[in-house]
Amino acid sequence: MEEVVNPVAGFGGIGHEAAFWRGRRVLITGHTGFKGSWLSLWLTQMGAEVTGLALPAEEISLFRQAGVEQLLTHIEGDIRDFDVVEAAVQRARPEVVFHLAAQPLVRLSYDVPVETFATNVQGTVHVLDACRRVAGLQAIVCITSDKAYENREWVWPYRESDPMGGHDPYSASKGAAELIIASYRRSFFNAAGAARLASVRAGNVIGGGDWAADRLVPDIIRAVVAGARPMIRAPHSIRPWQHVLEALGGYLMIAEALAKGADWAADGWNFGPADDDTQPVHWIADRIVAEWGASGWDRPEMVDGPHEAKILKLDCAKARNLLGWRPAWGLGEALARIVEWHKGVAEGDDAQALSYRQLSAYRDVFLKN
Repeated sequence: MEEVVNPVAGFGGIGHEAAFWRGRRVLITGHTGFKGSWLSLWLTQMGAEVTGLALPAEEISLFRQAGVEQLLTHIEGDIRDFDVVEAAVQRARPEVVFHLAAQPLVRLSYDVPVETFATNVQGTVHVLDACRRVAGLQAIVCITSDKAYENREWVWPYRESDPMGGHDPYSASKGAAELIIASYRRSFFNAAGAARLASVRAGNVIGGGDWAADRLVPDIIRAVVAGARPMIRAPHSIRPWQHVLEALGGYLMIAEALAKGADWAADGWNFGPADDDTQPVHWIADRIVAEWGASGWDRPEMVDGPHEAKILKLDCAKARNLLGWRPAWGLGEALARIVEWHKGVAEGDDAQALSYRQLSAYRDVFLKN
């Protein structure tokens, strides 16, 4: 069998070493959100000069709990407004851009389809077009979703070469964003000296500090903190669950490879859990309530709502074989860390310090793999 050559050999510690990121100018759109806040914490811990552009943070959010605003240049603005995006990009003069800003919820997209498409599709156009006029920009990483794939509800995991699609407005908007990213990559970011552009698709990311409505783990945490039994809407749906740091670590690796001139990295990438961590909803609920010491969960008598996918898996062989990325925390460890974070904050622990401890613990395990 022909040996697979890892093209990142020689990059060393790619994505997780502070030396590359120290002093590097980084723009994050959507930095007030759950993933954006964790990414901001990680990059500022490594010494990056981070500017963030996003809507105001929710009152209860990781951004506020961990004091993220004090760590970076914070710009409030809407990516649906091109002038706002252009001004923020010119002010930041980024060397690396992470585009995370989005309307991120499937069920909400049925209520606000126009807002969802305007943010996720036209907002992506605005960010990419503004990036065309930035001198010194090296890398752009656009975060979309595993739901960008045309989901046929089959048991096989989706590869990066599978077609984009989407049943609900959220999924369709992410599929459309992928087409836009590919178009900009071929049309504007393919010349010598131009920034390199990649898209990244993660599974269902979970972690401490996620308070979004209509998401499984935040809904369970809110219930157990209040002393109530969580209500689980679709216990048999299967998703690729992973801790948020697993996905973000992959994004950082891609960004570093792009910035160092790796043309092969300018492509679409999946970052998902190990095969045995793609589990049904009831598996997650059972373990969180057990880890917390709560009494259990219930299912509503009537489940009424719009279509949601029942099964979705990602094939991450490309990231493993070409990038050298692999999950460091199994799903059991991820759930334990979520409970640790929320229990700690509920008992008065400093959210920023606790987040930094978890970041350090994750990086230690990843770098040993």
